[in-house]
Order: sequence, then structure tokens, then C-alpha cells
Amino acid sequence: MTEAELLRARYARRSDEDDPALPLFLAERERALRRWISKHRLNAPNLRVLDIGCGRGGNLQTLLRLGFTSANLAGIELLEERLADAKRRVPSDVQLIYGDALEVQIPTASFDVVLFFTVFTSLLDDDYRRRLAARAWQLVKPGGCVLWYDFCFDNPRNPDVRGIPVREIRELFPEGTMVARRITLAPPLARAAVRIHAALYDVVNMVPFLRTHVLCWIEKARD
Repeated sequence: MTEAELLRARYARRSDEDDPALPLFLAERERALRRWISKHRLNAPNLRVLDIGCGRGGNLQTLLRLGFTSANLAGIELLEERLADAKRRVPSDVQLIYGDALEVQIPTASFDVVLFFTVFTSLLDDDYRRRLAARAWQLVKPGGCVLWYDFCFDNPRNPDVRGIPVREIRELFPEGTMVARRITLAPPLARAAVRIHAALYDVVNMVPFLRTHVLCWIEKARD
């Protein structure tokens, strides 16, 4: 089986039960993205963005709230039912593509930003990871970036994922200039905290080494 076929099988085994800490994870990540846009003085409405592994469209909805233009957004999704949900959740002029990102025909250097949010930790084949990273890098315009959010540590309870440390991210994008920020309280701690009180999330999350994810922007040099 190909890695794409194996990935479909792994997702089919996943539970869709609600995570009580998920709204806090998403809110924290959105705040970090707002800071990234402000710090780099990005003209969000004019940027073309591709979300690889766009799922049910949640990241695309976040980008719209952050001021990106729907006609400049695109998403690729391997799971047909998730893409169908995304089509119901985002404006019709967002370009949504079904298939394997390695096989979809997209012109090189056609996006300012390529997103990978919790994608690579679900890919267990090292060669596939390297090829997908290389393909994404081809799609980024000079001066653009890959925007990455994922966890760094293995989950012993879930053999279908594998954490990716910052060192490995650098190896996947050796030509890029990377800035990484640790965010997201370790999910088991986060769930325990919010069961007591939602405000505890921010209190415990003040300890940096309890954060398990990184938000990275990996810039491509201008010509």
C-alpha cells in the first residue's frame, strides 16, 4: 500500500470524540498567527495560501477571520468526506482539491504561504515526508514561507502518529530560514486543567517546557 492509502486507513481508526481542550488550543494558535502577521507586517488580503491537508476547512476559516481573501485561498485534502465538509464550511471561491498533494498538478512558485498544520506527524514514511516537504517548497514563491504547526513528541498511546522535533523540521526544509515558537499545553495536562476550570489552561501553559507543539515559519529566500 502507498503512504496515502495507509494514511486513509489510519484516519479511519481515529475517534471523533470531542476534546474539551480543543477550543483553547485553537484560540491560542490563532493568537500566535495574529502576532506573526503583525510582526512581519504581512498584507494578508493579497497573499495566496495553500493549506495541504485542509481537513474539514477549520484552518481556512481561521485564515478568513485573520483577513485573508477567500479567492486567494486553496486547500488539498486526501479524505473525500472531510473535503465535502470543507466545501460546506468555506466560501465557494476557495479552491478545494481532492487528492494526494504529491500528485495534484499545481504550478511551482504559485503561493506565498503553504500551510502544514498537524500533517507530518500522521505521515510515518520518511521518504514520503521528504518528498512532500520538497514539493511544498517548490510551490512557495521566493520570499514566501512554509507555515508549520505540529507536535514534537511521540504519543505512546497512538502508534499512528510520530512526533517531529525541530531538528527534523530543519532537515525537511534545509534551504529555509526558520523561526520556531513553542505553543500548546501538553494535551493530557490541558484536558485535566480545563476539567477543573478553563482559566487554568493559561496558568499551566506559562511553563514553556510543558508545551508540546511548535509553530514555525520557514522562509524562502528572495531571488
